[in-house]
Amino acid sequence: MKGRQILLDTLGKAEAAALMVDGKLEDLYLEGSAPPPGTIYRARADRPVKGQGGVFLTTPDGTAFLRQVRGLAPGDMILVQVTSYAEPGKAFPVTQRLIFKSRHAIVTPAAPGINLSRAIRDDDERDRIQVGVQEALAELGGLPEGTGLVLRSSCAGADDRDIAEDIANMLSLAAQVEADTGTEPERLLDGDSPHVLAWREWADPAEVVSASGNFETHGVADAIELARGYREDVGGGAWMAVEATRALVAVDVNTGSDTSLAAGIKANIACARALPRALRIRGLGGQIVIDFAPMAKKDRGTLESVLRAAFRHDAEETALVGWTGLGHYELQRKRGRVPLSEVPG
Repeated sequence: MKGRQILLDTLGKAEAAALMVDGKLEDLYLEGSAPPPGTIYRARADRPVKGQGGVFLTTPDGTAFLRQVRGLAPGDMILVQVTSYAEPGKAFPVTQRLIFKSRHAIVTPAAPGINLSRAIRDDDERDRIQVGVQEALAELGGLPEGTGLVLRSSCAGADDRDIAEDIANMLSLAAQVEADTGTEPERLLDGDSPHVLAWREWADPAEVVSASGNFETHGVADAIELARGYREDVGGGAWMAVEATRALVAVDVNTGSDTSLAAGIKANIACARALPRALRIRGLGGQIVIDFAPMAKKDRGTLESVLRAAFRHDAEETALVGWTGLGHYELQRKRGRVPLSEVPG
């Protein structure tokens, strides 16, 4: 089927949201058992870990870990927000720099200033948005001291009233959380569910399907079943194996039946372009090591450019680390999603 579809359903007993583009599964959000990114706690400082430059915290949902902290004594109560999913068996990572994120606006209590997404390039549209935001803030009495505002790319073409409503809601939520005076560990704000994430992140026009069982009737279930395997075909006979181990995610690129002199670079470029999607729908992050197909060293620059372009607009923050002595390529990717392997079908 041509076009974009957002499908809201469940996978097993877990809430799930899928984005289909021209009949192909492009993105997937799943509900897991761990607290999702965005969850905010009132947490109690436990014991510092000097070797790791951080401190363990007690929350109602388990142990959290806060890095690069100073002046915090055991027993202190602080507000923290989950930044990503934890590696198996480890405390979930948190930060004291809270953000309040919606479809059009992000409120940043610890980062003052108003910033408009650089993805909006039309000067007239940028001016329209900025004028509308200033009017909205004037009605709200302005931004609180020290608070910042980020206007997301979805503001392009959006109604001024919708943007203003998002800003008002996020400012109100931030004020409520920051006014907390509790004295025991408590979850103050739940991270967004898959259905809310779909509304928040997939802002481009799309048909929304929410009837029960739509994953089966619209091909999502079949696409998910394929993604549970390690093989990802990328066209022209080339394919890559994407396999998660406890330590890292290993990606192996194969040229398939192509035996031409350019087989290696062609397969590598195709796999580089397909890799962000393959990682998204499998929910994989952390350390990623790619064993590219054999190619001339002079082609490495071209391949790196393709990788940068492929990950530039990906939803999860990914650092392109570089080549190893063995000729592998390393990435470091935020663990922002529930791994597909952890959700029963």
